Amino acid sequence: MITVKDIRQTSLSDKLVFGHMSVFDHEQVVFCNDNATGLKAIIAIHNTVLGPALGGTRMWAYKSESEALTDVLRLSRGMSYKSSCAGINLGGGKAVIIGDAKTQKSEALLRRFGKFVDSLAGKYITAEDVNMSTRDMEYIHMETDFVTGLPESMGGGGDPSPVTAYGVYLGMKASAKEKWGSDSLSGKKVAVQGVGHVGENLVRHLVKDGCKVTICDMNEEKVKMLVSELKVEAVALDKIYDVPMDIYAPCALGATVNTETLARLGCSIICGAANNQLADEVIHGEEVKKKGILYAPDYVVNAGGIINVYYELEGYHRERAMSHAEKIYQTTLNVFQIAKTQNIPTYAAANHLGEARIAEIGKIKLSF
Repeated sequence: MITVKDIRQTSLSDKLVFGHMSVFDHEQVVFCNDNATGLKAIIAIHNTVLGPALGGTRMWAYKSESEALTDVLRLSRGMSYKSSCAGINLGGGKAVIIGDAKTQKSEALLRRFGKFVDSLAGKYITAEDVNMSTRDMEYIHMETDFVTGLPESMGGGGDPSPVTAYGVYLGMKASAKEKWGSDSLSGKKVAVQGVGHVGENLVRHLVKDGCKVTICDMNEEKVKMLVSELKVEAVALDKIYDVPMDIYAPCALGATVNTETLARLGCSIICGAANNQLADEVIHGEEVKKKGILYAPDYVVNAGGIINVYYELEGYHRERAMSHAEKIYQTTLNVFQIAKTQNIPTYAAANHLGEARIAEIGKIKLSF
């Protein structure tokens, strides 16, 4: 029998949980607990008007369960808007597993999580995210069919990061066109924070385009490899905000655009693959606008991943996914046009674009 952890046991008050849900307007939040495997997870379903909520599972050693809850709520809302702006028929969901992926991840834990996913009967479909791999998706798939991001050998799309990186690259070109009148990136200085699967693929696009790239990452071996192979420059993690740059590309965890970093960043454009780049959407979205920095909303430009798994659900073809991802270029320009027309920050313009499609399709579904 699958149980849902009593909210009181998480040290989160009813007011905190439902207060958070009200702020982000969620449909459902599921707390998952299994003492035998050590599983502690939260599944957040934001909106299912467009279709089942699809979003990856990440495993992270959060400082508190409250921090994990805030993260999963923000991420799942972003997935609703991401799918909406990308023009695909999926709702927004996300899951977080609380724990150290290096020491606590196991087949049993992942399969137990798969049972929780399965208990939602398709309302939530999971996929790969931070600290998760296609192999992990295989374990989850042993307990549920509601999983994407499976290896190609199992009929899946495999690693979605090349498609995600391609979309970010196109969003960056659209940003350059908006800011400088040309979408050429040749000669531009780009600081890429995080060179995991997506960040590395993005760096390869940028180097091929003639950009001057500076990178940083916790994985020192990965940094050394890219420096040697691609002749990019590298700096310490905390120094990335201070390097001379035209474009800042956050491709690690979120909230790196905040009051402290904005005082240091000398960029003209912020465009990267990380989710929830603005530490506070309103405060820092407004601050970015005041500083004259063009912010390409993260869930618009990093939609390649969700596009990739969407086509996996239909019968995967990488070419179709890449072709759909090419629309990110025009969508990014559309967001900038809305922001200019309404004189609002770009994050708000992206939110309006995402909410508008959900509202319109919602009217169709409610008309019978």
